[in-house]
Amino acid sequence: MTRDQFYMKIAIAEAEKAGDIGEVPIGAVIVKEEEVIVRAHNLRESLQDPTAHAEHIAIQKAAALCGNWRLEDCTLYVTLEPCVMCAGSVVMSRIPHVVYGAKDPKGGCAGSLMDLLQESRFNHRATVKTGVLEEECGQLLKNFFKNIRKNKKINQTADNTNE
Repeated sequence: MTRDQFYMKIAIAEAEKAGDIGEVPIGAVIVKEEEVIVRAHNLRESLQDPTAHAEHIAIQKAAALCGNWRLEDCTLYVTLEPCVMCAGSVVMSRIPHVVYGAKDPKGGCAGSLMDLLQESRFNHRATVKTGVLEEECGQLLKNFFKNIRKNKKINQTADNTNE
């Protein structure tokens, strides 16, 4: 197992925590000096906060823990490609390295829809490594949304039989 796979496994465990509470299963960890300093998972539904993405929460926690908004010696591991908000948070916090699992063709801003982390007009760019445990990360999301669709059908069927 590579170093990146090791840390991604920890992010996957965070994603599973999110899924267990009905959140979209996305997890993130921030590593500094080979040590996981924060772990986070999606909490948008639980907090009813559109900014409560795993990456955003992890960045906030890391800045508080380090006592500095500049996270220049950290690496962010996240199970899904960062969205526009989270990619912006990476740029603003000066995180130099981002490693993610699954691509997000509908909302990813670290290479899929656009690449904010490599945008030359910003004063900071991050290196990006993609596809680390991609299948496992993607499968978490596929299973989550498959179960939502299945439960929706079951509920619709039950509603129709009760009429």
